[in-house]
Amino acid sequence: MSRRRRLCSAGALALVVALGVAARPIDSGAVPRLAVGRLQYDGDDWYANPSSLPNLIRAIRERTALAIEPREVRVTLLDDRLFDVPFLHLTGHGNLTLSDAEVVRLREYLLRGGFLHVDDNYGLDAAFRREIAKVFPDRPLVDVPLAHPVYRIVYTFSEGIPKIHEHDGQPARGYGIFIGERLAVYYSHEADLGNGWEDVGTYADDPPEAHEAALRMGVNLFVYAVTSGVGR
Repeated sequence: MSRRRRLCSAGALALVVALGVAARPIDSGAVPRLAVGRLQYDGDDWYANPSSLPNLIRAIRERTALAIEPREVRVTLLDDRLFDVPFLHLTGHGNLTLSDAEVVRLREYLLRGGFLHVDDNYGLDAAFRREIAKVFPDRPLVDVPLAHPVYRIVYTFSEGIPKIHEHDGQPARGYGIFIGERLAVYYSHEADLGNGWEDVGTYADDPPEAHEAALRMGVNLFVYAVTSGVGR
């Protein structure tokens, strides 16, 4: 299967699944499985929030009928498996450095229909903004409008991305990069969704309702990623 077809298959799959917030059975033999990828990069702690993606995957499996792999897939941008992963998650607390080859590969991945979620785990902001500008020098990060489907595709967030973990009193912001009408990069800033996805009690100051809000936003992000389609 070609790289373009592998990524497009996620959008095609969405046409035959019924989404919902109630638990739905998954027929593991009916359709190809979707994967959540964790991006391994040259820099600091790309592996932060170890329980976050397992909990998010569990929520997606329980709350939708999407046939999703039960475990995260760890990939680099130069990994051949990259184009089999429709949803790529990047997090960390500090430096992020992309080589010239990785810049080209990330651009190709996104242009071919891939989706990148970047979660600033407090400290990643400057490095991410620097590197994503190399990937798309002509496509700036912009605020994702509150009317965008990513805030209402399964759960409704009328005020945008929820604030999960407090650092310095700044509001949570959802930034994005669009390719045509399609949101290809979603950057959660000052929200700490990954903290919210982690096991309840990992952060004493984060109440269970913050965990639930974070999971709901994560479900929205994944469902949007695999249903948005290439070139929309």
